[in-house]
Amino acid sequence: MIFLAIGLLAVSLALYLLTGDGDTIAGLPRDEFPRVAALLALLIFLMAGVTRLTAGRVAEALKALGSWAAIFLVVISLYTYRTEIGEVRDRVVEELNPGTVQTVSPGMEGSGKGAVVSVKRQGDGHFIAKVRVNGKAVRMIVDTGASTVVLRPEDARRAGILISALDYTVPVDTANGRAFAARVKLDKVSLGAVTLERVDALITRPGALHQSLLGMSFLSRLRSYEFSGNRLVMKS
Repeated sequence: MIFLAIGLLAVSLALYLLTGDGDTIAGLPRDEFPRVAALLALLIFLMAGVTRLTAGRVAEALKALGSWAAIFLVVISLYTYRTEIGEVRDRVVEELNPGTVQTVSPGMEGSGKGAVVSVKRQGDGHFIAKVRVNGKAVRMIVDTGASTVVLRPEDARRAGILISALDYTVPVDTANGRAFAARVKLDKVSLGAVTLERVDALITRPGALHQSLLGMSFLSRLRSYEFSGNRLVMKS
């Protein structure tokens, strides 16, 4: 069986090299074929070891073989339904951790261009998202009615902004009435796989806002955003 495992790896390598730029190999996506081949070879190798250890003991050998077959079926099932399992995992995480941003598509590697993310509507009707501002986590309400990103002073301080040096000259209307805010540019704002740089924002004085807002200075720079059922889907 050991030679069978080695032979499987050799044939798999040959197929991978000979198929060139083909999209699939033996019905599997090209980038997944090596992992499946290696998994099969490992299982064969382990079964060979079990067979040697239980030589002459048929009952034990059959029992071990059955155990490995069950493990193999479980692994194959998990691999086959990995997408569905991932979706269930994301839903569970969202329920346990409100504000979690679900990455539907990561987009282009390294740049995030073309990324698609979504957030779930909360029980109060708001879309709460965990955003990273200058690398620091900030919980924000996604607000299409806000013309710009607005940060509470405590969130701005967490993001590394020296709020004592700001000029609060921009009038804004809040739930608590008219207030004044300071205009800034945020180096980086990330929502899941979507990242924008040099984002216009306002910083309010203490007590003016209950929660920071992810407004149109971020949303308008996306390729699109749309409401779909109880989700807000955003594309970079």
